[in-house]
Amino acid sequence: MTANQQTVEETKAQIRGLVNEIAQLAKSGATPDEFYSGLLTRIITALAAAGGAIWLLDDNGKLRLQYQVNTEQPLLNQDNEDGIKHQRLIERVARSGQSILVPPYSGTTDGDGEGNPTRYLLVLGALKHDEKQDGLIEVFQRPDTAPDTQRGYLRFVQQMCDLAAEWLRGQTLRTLGDRQTLWQQADAFARASHESLDLKETAYIVANDGRRLIGCDRVSVAIKKGRKCRVQAISGQDTIENRSNIVAALNHLATTVVAAGEPLWHDGSTEDLPPQIEEALEDYVDQSYGRNIAVLPLREPERRLGVSQDQGAAGEIDRDNAHRGEVIGALIIEQIESAIPPEIFKARCDLVYEHGTRAIANSMSHSNLFLMPLWRALGRASWVLRARTLPKTLGILGLLSAVILGLIFIKKDFNLEAEGTLVPMQRREIFAPIDGEVLEVLVDHDDPVDPGDLLVRMINRDLEIQLTEVVGQISTNRVEERRVQGQMRLRNNELSERRALEAEQIKLETEFQVLRKKEQLYLRRMSELEVRSPIKGRIVSWDVEKTLRSRPIVTGQVLLEVADLNEPLVLEVELPEKREGHLDQYVKNQNLGDGDQLTVSYILATDPDVPLDAKLALDSISMRADADEEHGAIIKMRAIPSQEMLRELQPRPGAKVIAKIYCGRRSSGFVFFHEIYEWCCKFFF
Repeated sequence: MTANQQTVEETKAQIRGLVNEIAQLAKSGATPDEFYSGLLTRIITALAAAGGAIWLLDDNGKLRLQYQVNTEQPLLNQDNEDGIKHQRLIERVARSGQSILVPPYSGTTDGDGEGNPTRYLLVLGALKHDEKQDGLIEVFQRPDTAPDTQRGYLRFVQQMCDLAAEWLRGQTLRTLGDRQTLWQQADAFARASHESLDLKETAYIVANDGRRLIGCDRVSVAIKKGRKCRVQAISGQDTIENRSNIVAALNHLATTVVAAGEPLWHDGSTEDLPPQIEEALEDYVDQSYGRNIAVLPLREPERRLGVSQDQGAAGEIDRDNAHRGEVIGALIIEQIESAIPPEIFKARCDLVYEHGTRAIANSMSHSNLFLMPLWRALGRASWVLRARTLPKTLGILGLLSAVILGLIFIKKDFNLEAEGTLVPMQRREIFAPIDGEVLEVLVDHDDPVDPGDLLVRMINRDLEIQLTEVVGQISTNRVEERRVQGQMRLRNNELSERRALEAEQIKLETEFQVLRKKEQLYLRRMSELEVRSPIKGRIVSWDVEKTLRSRPIVTGQVLLEVADLNEPLVLEVELPEKREGHLDQYVKNQNLGDGDQLTVSYILATDPDVPLDAKLALDSISMRADADEEHGAIIKMRAIPSQEMLRELQPRPGAKVIAKIYCGRRSSGFVFFHEIYEWCCKFFF
């Protein structure tokens, strides 16, 4: 095999490889940009051509350039004669569907002249599939080749056009499938958005189904109330936290755009935006990180009131001014991570807007009808009167009637519940009689004491200083008095001088009496620094040493408590003032006096399963209400419990109890629901 033959074989092998690559590319799922560039590059390489271009017919029958390699600029420019001639040539070939060869610098010269104004041989291969003209593939080839070779170029390009037709057929099927899917999604969205007339439910359907139809990351619906917009639904969220920063920023953005009345399409640039919208937009973007944001004001469709019998009660929608009515809200569409081509994004946004705005407007009109919640509730309740459910309805009504009559006519014990405390009858709280500092604590919890026993020793430095000063003043007074008495014993004193000494002596005597009384007062107060027990009993205060040791004490402060645990226990009850009216009414109806007693039952917090009894004398009820942190105001009263059973339980002093004061018998309904009735009266007053 000669060198030339070997070269020819290698060239053929290379061309076959390129053809196989083109065939695989046509069968692959490549995008248009990937397919056109790969196809044209391989054709030019296989033919060793100077360049080429791929032209396709659009939906309007116009020839559009899809991809080109080394195409001369005049051919792409429609403003010069060469470009116009070339454009007429390729349009004719594309519409005819016939592949041809066009020599260089050839063409017609009539008014609609067409031709090849270049120095290259044009190899034009028609693109078509299923009897549909799609466009053509144009190859710029050297003209200095034999006719047979040129016809080979044409056959090769035509074969490549056939392979490309397979890819175009697949693209057409895929496009039809996408359109079918889109129409199905649009139909499902339209049905779902108009299913409900509840405003909130409709807003959630528009947000969630609209996000799936558009293919974006988030869709929100805001409804205008007054001058402000408030977000009603966000796709993917069941509830909305209106206090969150991002929702507040979204409300502000929707309000600002709705006030302007024009749609906002934001793709990252804030140029040419009003400062109010720019500020609201930047505030929201800082928190949502959205790349593309569309805020579309929702306008209620304008209706022309019916002038014919075929129109509905609401009138016919004015199609020319369908979205020029009153603004009722805003549709916010966001792209955060998704990447949708701008033309597809806007088209789908318009589709969601068209159906969403009508559905929301209809829901708002329905919800704003007079007494609509009442009519809706009555409509939902109509099923109870249907033939199948009527016996059940009558049975339920009969049961409810029986329950109501039972609540009215069946009597039950009426008791007023209150909290209480068991305390010894003989007990004393030891108060600090004077300010001071605890020097020594001589007793501890549960220590027995007798009357007069020393409990706490305190010191008061100020009192000691004052006592010392008084003692010093007394000593000074005595010295002065002895000096005056010595001068008075001199015989040579004149009468006036003697009278002055007598007056000074009287003054010193008076000062002495005052100082002696001060000294006695200070000594008495010093004795009060020793706190003693007033009764016999036990120390019931907990951890006295830790509580009082080295602590400053003020007058009237409770130091500790002493109680005689051998004495009977009494029950101190604290009845909330709001319940005291029932007790007064019972006392009045029974004509009870101060000497009469009421029955009290109670349980201990430590033994709740053992009910106990007590007697409450009417004269032991306090005549005034005291403030309480939990109940607001309480009435204090003291009951005497039965001691026998109480001693068996051996409760500790201060044990908490829950007491019930018997107030006669009332209807069961009143006993069960009187507190609810009173709360309603207070709430609606």
